[in-house]
Amino acid sequence: MRRCCEGVGLPCLFKGVGMAGARAPRFLLVFDFDETIVDENSDDSVVRGRALPEQLRQSPREGSYNEHMRRVLAFLGEQGLRAADLRAVYENIPLSPGMAELFQFLSKHQELFEVILISDANVFGVEAKLRAAGARSLFRKVFSNPASFDRRGFLTLGPYHSHKCLQCPANMCKRKILSEYLAERAQEEVEFQRVFYVGDGANDFCPSGTLTAADVAFPRKGYPMHRMIQEMQEKQPGAFQAAVVPWESAAEVARYLQELLRRKC
Repeated sequence: MRRCCEGVGLPCLFKGVGMAGARAPRFLLVFDFDETIVDENSDDSVVRGRALPEQLRQSPREGSYNEHMRRVLAFLGEQGLRAADLRAVYENIPLSPGMAELFQFLSKHQELFEVILISDANVFGVEAKLRAAGARSLFRKVFSNPASFDRRGFLTLGPYHSHKCLQCPANMCKRKILSEYLAERAQEEVEFQRVFYVGDGANDFCPSGTLTAADVAFPRKGYPMHRMIQEMQEKQPGAFQAAVVPWESAAEVARYLQELLRRKC
């Protein structure tokens, strides 16, 4: 069971240090990608400035957005867009305000924070941007829709998995991914004192519902995740258990975590 060590007589970040075979406690930090790590929706970035046929100009009101993007990428492939072109697009998407500062903070405390990313974008784009930002090594795992180039050189996109969650798109439930990851790490005898979740979208609200009172949700201020948490707090007080720390700059997340370390809890 994840819990804080406050009140037991030992600073919780350093409990076990020096004991044979003991591991320093660690935190799990979960990131979204679009409009969280980067300041845009990467799918919008890919199509910006490109003439799409009428049926591809608007996101589908019904059906799978993942399937819609498969069709968009196929069309772009037919127009001659190749790996190098797409990589350049992803690499040039701007980071969200303060994100570079948050990455710098995490790079200094890698022994304390295990970092993963869960995104409904695609693996190719996410990893291209993380490498360009010099941040790929911070992430133990990247969970995103599979993407690869076929024989024609077209980027093909697949669904991440199937699930039974009624709140999430058919191709990905981030709650399922996070729950399975925590269970897997527990089997490997890695227990996290706290989980931190940094996101923005409606599909980040679902996994944040798994957080406990020891954990912290960092919703981007004014974005769907933030609004949905506020609505739940108003309609069902106490139902959302985690502490909520909205952010406009990711530097605010870095400062919160720095203060956490300063308090040694």
